[in-house]
Amino acid sequence: MAGALQSIRIASKRSGLSTHVIRVWEKRYGAVTPQRTGTNRRLYSGDEIERLTLLRLVTAAGHTISNVAQLSTPELRSLAETEASAPLEQLTPLKTAGLPKPAQEYVDAAIAATQALDGDGLERLLNRAVVEVGQTALLHHILVPLIEEIGRLWHEGELRAAHEHVATAVIRTFLGGYTRAHSVNESSPGLLVTTPAGQLHELGAILAAATATIHGWKVTYLGPSLPAEEIAGAALQNKARAVALSLVYPEDDPNLSAELRRLRRLLPAEVALLVGGRAAHSFAPVIEELGATLLVDLPGLGAALDRLRKPRRGKESGKA
Repeated sequence: MAGALQSIRIASKRSGLSTHVIRVWEKRYGAVTPQRTGTNRRLYSGDEIERLTLLRLVTAAGHTISNVAQLSTPELRSLAETEASAPLEQLTPLKTAGLPKPAQEYVDAAIAATQALDGDGLERLLNRAVVEVGQTALLHHILVPLIEEIGRLWHEGELRAAHEHVATAVIRTFLGGYTRAHSVNESSPGLLVTTPAGQLHELGAILAAATATIHGWKVTYLGPSLPAEEIAGAALQNKARAVALSLVYPEDDPNLSAELRRLRRLLPAEVALLVGGRAAHSFAPVIEELGATLLVDLPGLGAALDRLRKPRRGKESGKA
């Protein structure tokens, strides 16, 4: 695929992967090999951006990045087309750059409201956005980029904890009302959403809860930073089919691997463990070791939840 070399931010927008995931897939799995400038900035070709997009699609379909990172691009395209229910070109517009204009304007205005500690203004923006662009576009094209940008600005010291707290409070309340408006059948499978002990950033978990509600799951949101014993106890009490964890910061938490292993031991074998968020790829080896599902993005979460809802073959055939 010809064309000018692109920065990692453009590669992120075109592939649908966060810049953090791209760096991890490059460093740990050798998924792509970008060129470097004299100042060590990464530059990606059109072929590499296509490759990243295909990797996003096949991992969202359930393949682990460790198993597919070394496939050739034609092999990835064939695998993605096999997994897709629609032609590949309809699933991922590889030449699309950036967000739709109204979405980008909302993200920019929301960042400005956050910087001004204007919670009321941020809430008004979200209410206008859901009317103009709809619920699904709000989640994927406004809230996800907004949360990623807030995280980046906080990490780089351009936002203080107070700014993030204002945004978190507004988004939590907004999505809480949004999820309550979706009627869920009592027979729907149950999902617990939380962050493990030490993971205090909850915006990703809140988005995961909203996404699961859209996919027809009965969601129990437990808030951030719960120890494994509490998560497992809640899963047993609620007869949950799955537990979804969001990992954001710190990305080198020395206690988190042990916490994930303890949670997997405490959960019944039939309860699926889904793990996503900015820091999740830093713990990819332990996530794969535990047989948990490593999530790339919210569509990946939706796809994983849809797979879990399909009847098991044993049940379909009447076998134990």
